[in-house]
Amino acid sequence: MRSALTILTVAVLSSGTVAQAADVAFPTREKLGEALFFDVNLSKNRTQSCSTCHMPDIGFSDRQGAIAGNAVSVGDDGKSVGDRNAPSAAYAALTPPFHKDVNGAYLGGQFWDGRASSLEDQAAGPPLNPGEMGMPDAKAVAERLKENPDYVAAFSALFGADVLKDPNQAFRATTEAIAAFERTPEFAPFDSRYDRYLKGEVKFTEQEELGRTLFFSTQFTNCNLCHDVKGAGGKFETSTFSSHKYFNIGVPANAAIRATNGTSSGFVDAGLAANPLVNGNPMERGKFKVPGLRNVAVTGPYMHNGVFGDLRTVILFYNKYNSKKKSRQINPETGQRWADAEISDNLARKELETGPGLDDKRVDALVAFLKTLTDKRYEHLLDK
Repeated sequence: MRSALTILTVAVLSSGTVAQAADVAFPTREKLGEALFFDVNLSKNRTQSCSTCHMPDIGFSDRQGAIAGNAVSVGDDGKSVGDRNAPSAAYAALTPPFHKDVNGAYLGGQFWDGRASSLEDQAAGPPLNPGEMGMPDAKAVAERLKENPDYVAAFSALFGADVLKDPNQAFRATTEAIAAFERTPEFAPFDSRYDRYLKGEVKFTEQEELGRTLFFSTQFTNCNLCHDVKGAGGKFETSTFSSHKYFNIGVPANAAIRATNGTSSGFVDAGLAANPLVNGNPMERGKFKVPGLRNVAVTGPYMHNGVFGDLRTVILFYNKYNSKKKSRQINPETGQRWADAEISDNLARKELETGPGLDDKRVDALVAFLKTLTDKRYEHLLDK
């Protein structure tokens, strides 16, 4: 992607003064952030960038790894494997900062446990994570930045002449530039079939319309208890289909990941309780952030640990809480009973037990509706 950017004259003049931002290769924070987002030189072995795990061609998600059914990403060292699925970076800018609402419930923040309050905080995580990009510290990142004369000119013009002299300032400027890029329409075009439906440009099929009705229904599914159908200003047009809250929905551990990443047999992912700001509160154990549903049909596998590979399986997983049929207690991907929740405390019974069990027609209709939330640029992936 770096080669696709327009490279202008290096802006450091012979006198040592810095040219105005308009004269440098990356004239805005957004353009600088775009270059940084795709730059593998910001990882220890120069093999990994932000885009490695947030690939723009597949919804800013990671589906190219071969570990545990693509459930987790591989680090810059070629062997380190995490325990959680890389969430899509699309529409992430619309997530509010981590905080408590008026009722004392946590919401917002980046990562599955909200430990990064803002996009800037999130961008600071992977570069210094030994299991991801693996850079030892902010100084090492600053030294890599100084290797590139275009970066030197751009950082000086956009953040001040001495910004790269201070590693901490350089690192913070890096995260601010990446976050600026992530706030561009590139990540949030709002042009899915659903958006075009709202504008009256397309009509839903009978199956898609049934799925939409079920999704919005308070009688059958109550999906919008967690996947809020209204966005900023209460508008359907700006919805990311997330309340940004945290719930324990009883997701089982991903045994395939655990067999690969060397995690001790007694390890349990505490979810929100692992967020330092939550301080291990046992009432928050097992809770994870409600993901947005835009591009959900093309950004599997699913759940915080990628334990389910197919979107239909996810619908059936929710359905098991409401159906008494023995067949609905079987995971179609394993042929066995649904595995037990990794953490059975704090199950969101109110949100999960919402109505009657769904038949196959209704399950398929929900999947069809969720496919309409796919950005136009990714619609060709729906058939793959």
